[in-house]
Amino acid sequence: RRREIGLGPLADVTLADAREKARELRACKAQGKDPVAEKRRPRGIPKFEEVARERYDLKSAALKNDKHRKQWIKSLEIYVFPRIGQYSVDAVDEDAILACIKPIWLEKHETARRVMQRILKTLDYAKGKKYRDDPAPRESLSEILPGVPADVAEVKHHAAMPYRDLPAFMERLRGEGYSVGRAALEFLILTAARSGEVRGARWEEIDEEAKTWTVPAERMKMGKEHVVPLSDRALAVVKHQREYRTSEYIFPGQKSGRRRKHGEPLPKSAPVLSDMTLLKVLRDMDEPYTAHGFRSSFRDWTAEQTNTPNHVAELALAHAVGGVEAAYRRAELIEKRRKLMDAWAAYLSGLKGAEVVEIGAAA
Repeated sequence: RRREIGLGPLADVTLADAREKARELRACKAQGKDPVAEKRRPRGIPKFEEVARERYDLKSAALKNDKHRKQWIKSLEIYVFPRIGQYSVDAVDEDAILACIKPIWLEKHETARRVMQRILKTLDYAKGKKYRDDPAPRESLSEILPGVPADVAEVKHHAAMPYRDLPAFMERLRGEGYSVGRAALEFLILTAARSGEVRGARWEEIDEEAKTWTVPAERMKMGKEHVVPLSDRALAVVKHQREYRTSEYIFPGQKSGRRRKHGEPLPKSAPVLSDMTLLKVLRDMDEPYTAHGFRSSFRDWTAEQTNTPNHVAELALAHAVGGVEAAYRRAELIEKRRKLMDAWAAYLSGLKGAEVVEIGAAA
């Protein structure tokens, strides 16, 4: 469309200067560029690494998971900055991106896919800041990159133990003797919670009288506070942990650099329990599953062994629910969820009559 550009005050710009400026603007237009946008463009175009770090500093607070926050910039430091970090951000094109992505596209496909998305988001940010004119080359990249075999592209889900095997597994777990890792894993299974929520659980989050565990919003994937009704067995695990209470965490980690003697309390400065601790418990028991997979076991059980309404089961897992079901979130359906978690604990304990459970439809 037609644009009008002022060349400066008549008193300050000579006729010769005006003709030269007009010539430069016509030349810019002839190159397919927008003279107005070029005039507004920052004079010094920053390097790709500078823009990526600028965007990261601005956006990283929105990443709730600390692990993902660190991975975001670390992946660029490993795979991108050494190759194109010093490129002017407006010079990063398909060839530059391919130089970073192609070497790992098949060997580390999921990593490559995430790295490419982070590059493209950086270029989107650069365009928004008027550091470059061209949008991120999404469509052309998808055509240039080689096809990925189905077995490579397939998303690997968390390995879940069949729920019918869980009562026997829980008996074995409790029979192995006490450890913080085993206690944390049992609590995780009983509450169908995520690993990070359990490992970061603090004493002030437990209300023994109300038999609830309130996980604050900052530790929840959906960014909303989540109230978990505790079964008698889950509460018993927490009470047992009080015998070892020397930390703000219910399931504290072992202080690094020193092996704890048998029966010795954990130090007050104990760190958060490592996610690998839960995995090690499973590996020591020769189980090929993941801690996160027990959430799937719980969901399968609710679907096949109870008449639990969908929104009740989804709220128990702290999943988002929409439409009409979202209205029920206000009340959190604590009592229906409490009945569900009590039935789950009974099933895990192998109690007779815990096979088919009537939870009831929502009012």
